[in-house]
Amino acid sequence: MFAEDQLSDDKFLCGRLRLLQPLKGYRAATDPVLLAAACPAEPGESVLDLGCGAGAAALCLGWRVPGLALAGLELQPDYAELARRNAGRNGLALAVHEGDLARMPAALRRDFDHVIANPPYYPPGGSPSPRQDRARAMRVETPLADWVAAATRRLRPGGWLTLICGADGLPEVLAAMAPKLGSASVLPLAARQGRPALRILLRARKGGRAAFRLLAPLVVHAGPAHDGDRESYTAEANAVLREGADLAAYFR
Repeated sequence: MFAEDQLSDDKFLCGRLRLLQPLKGYRAATDPVLLAAACPAEPGESVLDLGCGAGAAALCLGWRVPGLALAGLELQPDYAELARRNAGRNGLALAVHEGDLARMPAALRRDFDHVIANPPYYPPGGSPSPRQDRARAMRVETPLADWVAAATRRLRPGGWLTLICGADGLPEVLAAMAPKLGSASVLPLAARQGRPALRILLRARKGGRAAFRLLAPLVVHAGPAHDGDRESYTAEANAVLREGADLAAYFR
């Protein structure tokens, strides 16, 4: 378990959520907030967050949509405990289970209306982080196809998978969807206008038959380059990352 002096108390959604995170190790940033904003969950539905970490995506979604039945699966016990603490301190119910995709706990072997996932997307090899927990959270150990397969098994017929990953992982994700997932929409995420999208958000439906859609990109930062220490989010990104808006309009 992380000691108190190893943790920071970080604001998400302009302080609407406060999450404990390790000072050293994997730290959630914009990806889980964008993932939560893309999930089309409605009050009363159930959501499973695969690889929930300290709970950022699930809790951002729970803040935006009241009355959800939230569950999380996390491989690393220290992060699972943080997710439980973060849920409690924000007054949100999140049932966090420890385990991995290949040996999912019995309590999660049921159907969910939604599955969300932010799989690690740094490729294996190279120079991993000296911290094992950070390396495990960020570097690919389990193929993206296994994440898609695990999510598919947990979705009810007509349920939705919402996933964020590196753009270079999209071909593997799309190939893994067949034959049970369809009606896929992909929202590219571009750091700045005119830059290539390095990440994507994907929605797909179990049993969906609609045509594949590649959507216009969401541009995250305004201007050609960073201007000092300011984040310089576009108005669209600021609405999501700071105000808690959803991305429904992008997926219509």
